Amino acid sequence: MAGDPYKELGVARGASAAEIKSAYRKLAKQLHPDSNPGDKAAEERFKRVTAAFDILGDAEKKAKFDRGEIDADGREQFRGFSGRPGGSPFGQGGARGAFEDVDLEEIFGGMFGGGARAGGGRGFASRGQDVRATLEISLEDSISGATRRIQFSDGRMLDVAIPKGAGDGQTIRLKGQGAPGRGGPAGDALIELKIAKHPLFTRDGADLTMDQPVALYDAVLGGKIPVRTPEGTVMMTIPKGSSSGKVLRLKGRGAFQDGRRGDLLAKLMIVLPEGDERLTKLAEAARDEGPIKPFRD
Repeated sequence: MAGDPYKELGVARGASAAEIKSAYRKLAKQLHPDSNPGDKAAEERFKRVTAAFDILGDAEKKAKFDRGEIDADGREQFRGFSGRPGGSPFGQGGARGAFEDVDLEEIFGGMFGGGARAGGGRGFASRGQDVRATLEISLEDSISGATRRIQFSDGRMLDVAIPKGAGDGQTIRLKGQGAPGRGGPAGDALIELKIAKHPLFTRDGADLTMDQPVALYDAVLGGKIPVRTPEGTVMMTIPKGSSSGKVLRLKGRGAFQDGRRGDLLAKLMIVLPEGDERLTKLAEAARDEGPIKPFRD
């Protein structure tokens, strides 16, 4: 059996409709299950407070309770009516008097995502909470798109569609895949994408940098060499007389960030052939003619 509704709400018997509504609003926000996940004591108190407002928030029920015609559970006293707890001996109808315009959605102000259902003050429909998770993807997946599976802490597994051009830190929202609601819709799953480090490419915002080996002959004479990109191999032109450290730019071959595609910056690293006698003799002859100064005085 419920306790005295006035005591549950902490108001005097002569409290006005506004005072009762204000007291309930304060307690409901404080004790709502969404604010106290897993707290059974708070949940039980929330139920009692709600039951109390079910009586005092209805003008007809409040008057009957004050006259001793119904008890704190809404059961008729003088007629021996045995209705279900919280029900009205007169069915679902009846005037609400001064409390007719009580809007529980207004009381909660959407603070729990789904608000409260109108109709009696007892049934609450709250939207489920959103859940968050981080999904690590490869650089290639972020550029070309893919489908990857993620497992949540509750054991559920979902396939996540990675869009083409996904950026690091981008969040994907999966509607209705969050925590279940209490009489309302489920929340959403928010998946934050993290691009894993790559063995070849280094990210700098939307740009990618890499060390590109180049043969001495190609560096001296110029030519085209194959270069690996996140989307496959392309041919890159090496200017004649290129030195180690020279950076060549491949436009639009980088990563994505904030919807923008960056470039791929290839830093040339000259690789000398091993055991090449011709190169050794050429270098010796050039040195005998006069040393090359790599840096200006």
